[in-house]
Amino acid sequence: MRITTIIRVALRALRRNVLRSALTALGIIIGIAAVVTIVSLGNGAKAMIEANVASLGTNIVTVFPGSFNSGGMRGGYGSIMTLTPEDATAIAAEVPDIDGVTAEVRSRSQVLANGQNWQTSINGESPDYPYIRNWPVAEGAMFSDQDVKSIAKVCVIGKTIVDQLYPDEDPLGQTLRIRNIPFRVVGILSMKGFNVNGQDQDDLVVIPYTSCMKRISRQTNINSIMIAASSADKLDKVKQDIEDLLGQRHKTPDPDFTVRTQEEIAAAQAQASQTMTGLLVGVAIVSLVVGGIGIMNIMLVSVTERTREIGIRLAIGAHDKDVLKQFLIEAIMLSILGGLLGASLGVGASEFVAWKNGWPVLISTLSIVGSIGVSALVGIVSGFYPAYKAARLDPIDALRYE
Repeated sequence: MRITTIIRVALRALRRNVLRSALTALGIIIGIAAVVTIVSLGNGAKAMIEANVASLGTNIVTVFPGSFNSGGMRGGYGSIMTLTPEDATAIAAEVPDIDGVTAEVRSRSQVLANGQNWQTSINGESPDYPYIRNWPVAEGAMFSDQDVKSIAKVCVIGKTIVDQLYPDEDPLGQTLRIRNIPFRVVGILSMKGFNVNGQDQDDLVVIPYTSCMKRISRQTNINSIMIAASSADKLDKVKQDIEDLLGQRHKTPDPDFTVRTQEEIAAAQAQASQTMTGLLVGVAIVSLVVGGIGIMNIMLVSVTERTREIGIRLAIGAHDKDVLKQFLIEAIMLSILGGLLGASLGVGASEFVAWKNGWPVLISTLSIVGSIGVSALVGIVSGFYPAYKAARLDPIDALRYE
């Protein structure tokens, strides 16, 4: 029997019980839709993580305080404040193969200008900050080393601050008050947008770290140190040199700081995203297995219902393999149709979720083709036994079946 004839007969058999066929394919539809949606959102999240890490700058090494072990008590990042401005100065002076260093002090405060106020992030930084973060100053200029030394009341602001406090005028040279302390705006950072966590990166005010420590947060230690290595292949060496230098400076039995490279941070974020995606895909695969069991069940019912039809075909000259192919192709077509509907539903669901929640989505053609291929495999596996059972029927017994 020609394959075109077998397909035509299979379609006719599926149309004979449209509702039953649709309900049987429902498990496949849901499973494929879930896989496509989850993989698309997972790929989108991965791409956004990569973009977010890239937006931090290139070849970055970051030193965090903490990671202590004292008197049986242990702690990680942020558990104690152990970094000082002198640590940042020593790194800049003694560690080779670096292009920039910034000591970082972070705070939050209400800022005021032109009768408007806005709650925002206050970042105390060094003049190397725009270079390290790959974040150029669009207008004006970055403050200088002299401003850091003199604890100057100057600031560089993000685009969100401009929109909120200076919507209709040029902020350069104007006064911005932080905790009622007047700071002069000397520069405006270029627009950076939102990061992977949904935080507005342009919603910040950058001031000399000395000004932040002495005038705003009133602290003696810094929150972190960010270093730009001269090239990607120098990252590991720079990291080791920083660990050695700070170990000598702090003179503690165990390190009271943590050094992380940009690659390690990106890998940790990507691993978390991949783990979650893998768990959700596992749940979707369970749905596919259930769908395959449903197809096998309904094909066994179909074999029972069409026993006399099978007997007549065998009696008039059909071969066992013809009957086998007939029922196998019916199962495969049912599964593929479910896969196509599921893929379409998955693409639509991905776009809807991305639009509704503002999440990133990256629809992969490979995931769609792969999902349809998996649905065909499910059809083959679940349809083989019913098809084999139909092909092994004795023609005489089949003709006598009522």
